[in-house]
Amino acid sequence: MSHDAESISRRHALLLAGAGFVSAAAGCRQNDAGATPVSSAPAAPPTTPTAPLPPAPPDGVEQTKEVSRVTTPARMPVAFLPHGGGPWPFAEMGFPKSETEPLAAYLRAVPALAPVAPKAILVISAHWEEAVPTVMTAARPPMLYDYYGFPPETYQVQWPAPGAPELASRVRALLGAAGFETGVNAERGYDHGTFVPLKLSWPNADVPTTQLSLKAGLDPAVHVAMGRALAPLRDEGVFILGSGMSYHNMRGFGDPRAVSHAEAFDGWLREIVGLPAVDRDQRLSAWSQAPSARAVHPREEHLLPLMVVAGAAGADLGKVTFRGHVFGKAITGVHFG
Repeated sequence: MSHDAESISRRHALLLAGAGFVSAAAGCRQNDAGATPVSSAPAAPPTTPTAPLPPAPPDGVEQTKEVSRVTTPARMPVAFLPHGGGPWPFAEMGFPKSETEPLAAYLRAVPALAPVAPKAILVISAHWEEAVPTVMTAARPPMLYDYYGFPPETYQVQWPAPGAPELASRVRALLGAAGFETGVNAERGYDHGTFVPLKLSWPNADVPTTQLSLKAGLDPAVHVAMGRALAPLRDEGVFILGSGMSYHNMRGFGDPRAVSHAEAFDGWLREIVGLPAVDRDQRLSAWSQAPSARAVHPREEHLLPLMVVAGAAGADLGKVTFRGHVFGKAITGVHFG
């Protein structure tokens, strides 16, 4: 399909204008198809874990107890995945197949990055922000269709992976030990930053999964520190995934002049992820000084999952596992370990 504006469908025109996405902080709105997305709920008390755990801190600040765990022989990698635009694999949205097919193939291959099948998955999605890092605790999370203006079938997509309340408690314990206040949400479902890529990666939806929110304020150094706190999960069979986009400027997607900005930032990013940990984390924390940074990310929520992933990577060097495009704008997938 041509990249000319005339070839872009009405739904994609809405996407470029930002109508295909809903602010993670604002929750969900009624969609054009008439289906009402499941909306996130206020923080609720944590559910009872299914197995003994180190106790999660009441407020996540004064945790001082030991939070070590028995490790597994195979250390899990961590990865930052580009999740694409809206429910792109499940409806015709005007994206060129030359761009969507490589991205879909990459996401289907993500499980092969791990040396063994994960016991659980922790997703940091660009589409969830809270005042404090907050985890989902539902044993059977619902679907959260946090987009609107798309065909009715995109509000019927299911990815019924079991939740991971025990992992959620473990996440709180680790973050609490690092000095973070944390929260829980027993009502929230999988948003499209999780179910869109993971429905391709784990189509059987058979791996327990939970989400961790970004922290409001979007301080990159804070998110790197969150990742460092979560690094022990890698030795406990947990695959940590950051789901976002290395390019995310809704107006820029439809502007051919933005290509050079995307290429400049993408080149910087590919170089930075391969640096030793100290240099990498410092440069990522100062990402706004990168070439074309604000032209690529007017707001950084789609980049912040990478910061958590990099923090959890520790000394592991990053490897670029995917290079592609969304309407001609460069996007990158990265893994560590």
